[in-house]
Amino acid sequence: GKNGVPVAENFRLEQSTIADTIQVGQVRVRTLYLSVDPYMRCRMNEDTGSDYLLPWQLSEVADGGGIGVVEESKHDNLAKGDFVTSFKWPWQTVAILDGSLLQKLVPQLVNGRLSYFLGAAGITGLTALLGIREKGHVAVGANQTMVVSGAAGACGSLAGQIGRLEGCSRVVGIAGTDEKCSILVQEMGFDAAINYKKGNVAEQLRELCPGGVDVYFDNVGGDISDTVISQMNQNSHIILCGQISQYNKDVPYPPPLPPDIEKIRKERNITRERFLVLNYMDKQEASVLQLCQWIQEGKLKVRETVVEGLANIGAAFQSMMNGGNIGKQIVSVSK
Repeated sequence: GKNGVPVAENFRLEQSTIADTIQVGQVRVRTLYLSVDPYMRCRMNEDTGSDYLLPWQLSEVADGGGIGVVEESKHDNLAKGDFVTSFKWPWQTVAILDGSLLQKLVPQLVNGRLSYFLGAAGITGLTALLGIREKGHVAVGANQTMVVSGAAGACGSLAGQIGRLEGCSRVVGIAGTDEKCSILVQEMGFDAAINYKKGNVAEQLRELCPGGVDVYFDNVGGDISDTVISQMNQNSHIILCGQISQYNKDVPYPPPLPPDIEKIRKERNITRERFLVLNYMDKQEASVLQLCQWIQEGKLKVRETVVEGLANIGAAFQSMMNGGNIGKQIVSVSK
């Protein structure tokens, strides 16, 4: 349904068989890692609300970002033992895939941590980096303050660090537990973090961002975003990455702002343009190399919440949608 919180029971595990032989151009792969992401909630609706997202079909195999190893190949550019990835990886332990739809991975780029290609060195990291570069208008030496909501999540935890690397002088995160706030400050270099479940968020923002907010990396929408926008400066910028607080509701995307907040946005000339990383794939290769370099140099700290076993992917999805994880949610399928 369009309204409602997803639960593990929305998914079921089935045993099946695949063909014994593969055709020319195909590869047989063993799945290693699957990515679980907030946007997938939209794929549980018959109308995803987006022209680039297809709905999952009832009683068909779900899919998403995945990584595996080639076990047999009849594709000219892929060989047994190659590590590969795809945005349309089926949620199954073994699969036969069209080799032309797979991208070969170089484990050395991420110090052997293959799962990073689903997160910090994959679409999540690209979303954070390109979102900041294309919509944040961050400039070195401009003394800009960035606020990140959903800051302990997969994208938010990277966005704050990248904002600093790109030139922001102050970065403040908003998260839902004291533990998450502590990790943001002590491990990931945020200047401060606000637990939105404690105290008055508006008062804390005023205290922590005395010069106002210049860049807002928005992952959540709703009341938190309204609070941040009300403290943004003239000619500031919202990077509209996600609206997880709204995904379980039947509302358009991006959700319209309340009239009083929209009035502030217009009066202060605050940009709030939909950001879709798939529109910038011409910059993918160079951006991934930049992310990998930061990871190798220790400038980009990566957190993952890893759940073992395909049978637990529904529970992992439910936990992520409830904000229970830190960093990227990954399901480890097989060793």
